[in-house]
Amino acid sequence: MNLIQRPFYQNKIEKNLGKNTIIILTGQRRVGKSFLLRMLRDKVMAEGLGNVIFIDKEKSEFDNISSYQELNKYIENHLDKTRKNFILIDEIQDIKDFEKSLRNYYEDDDVEIVVTGSNSRMLSSDLSTLIGGRYKEIHIFPLSYPEFLEFNHLKDSDAALIKYINRGGLPGMILRGDDESEIREYQRDVYNTALLKDIIMRNEIRNAPFLENLVKYLADNTGKLVSASNISKFMNSSGNPVTTSAILSYLKYLCEAFLVERVGRFDIHGKRLFESNDKYYFEDHGIRNAITGGKREGDIEKVIENIVYSHLIRAGYDVKVGQLRNGEIDFVATKHDGNRAYIQASYIIGNQDTYNREFGNLKAIQDNYPKYVVSVSPLLNESEDEGIRHLHLRKFLMEGIK
Repeated sequence: MNLIQRPFYQNKIEKNLGKNTIIILTGQRRVGKSFLLRMLRDKVMAEGLGNVIFIDKEKSEFDNISSYQELNKYIENHLDKTRKNFILIDEIQDIKDFEKSLRNYYEDDDVEIVVTGSNSRMLSSDLSTLIGGRYKEIHIFPLSYPEFLEFNHLKDSDAALIKYINRGGLPGMILRGDDESEIREYQRDVYNTALLKDIIMRNEIRNAPFLENLVKYLADNTGKLVSASNISKFMNSSGNPVTTSAILSYLKYLCEAFLVERVGRFDIHGKRLFESNDKYYFEDHGIRNAITGGKREGDIEKVIENIVYSHLIRAGYDVKVGQLRNGEIDFVATKHDGNRAYIQASYIIGNQDTYNREFGNLKAIQDNYPKYVVSVSPLLNESEDEGIRHLHLRKFLMEGIK
């Protein structure tokens, strides 16, 4: 099988080499971090750019490297003092106190360091303190819709979009062909591994059944406001008491493992953030689908909303849920330069009530930032109503918003 490039991320990595900066590739398991690291290794070796020290903590041959002292020893034994050295480490969070070792090498002019990790705690205050913020995090997302088309040798079409809606964007699915049962099994395996290694074992969780039920709850309530206190009350009433603080901790662990992302609420009129009742979206909507099971007819709105959110995050927007006095905007997307857009995600604008809800909420916003409705309404490519652009999901995923 020919290897398919992901030039967006490869270019990002290469632009940050040579800057005395540690490059950290983060993201959920099986989104392609290891592949990108191996691609860099192969390029360095093929072009003779330097000496490669490659450590893959998912391979048993590196089981003996479990502490920063053992990591230092391995690196010292493989350094080439006559050449530039590329220290490449996959799943570095499995090495205790790894940040002490990184600090030992990252300022050397003849050393480049690129590592991957499946837990955001590796970017904790300890790492920041030890290396003074001299690292560049590059978050690797599951496949975008255009990447999904390329990986699967598909052309943009309604049929291709349906596949993307159902399957999500884990690159490893390409090895499963069109066997839906194998694809679902693969997604569940990825999910179970992340749950066990990155959450249960790392955080020494004892109430694993509740954690699994919590993830199912988030999958069933994707795009809905989530209150830890309400979950706690429900569990207490059903005879399975769980404290609010425990629920908040579990939600934090799920975010740290990049299984889900927490999205806060923004008061559009008051220009302030709310401090409670967030929404949660899955980094890969295919894993979300595998958790809920069944077909998409009953939850298509939730999946589309998750897909639109992921696309905005991938495009570099800071995303919040917009709160109006008498309504809600699905997404308030803001760039670093302050430019903002408001987006409503819907399935089909098929009747006046749906039209009034989606377009009416946007019309209630009294500013001049661009406003969009994204749906899969049949025969739609793009239309406009009072400055509000209505985009088909395919056009939105292929071209984004201006």
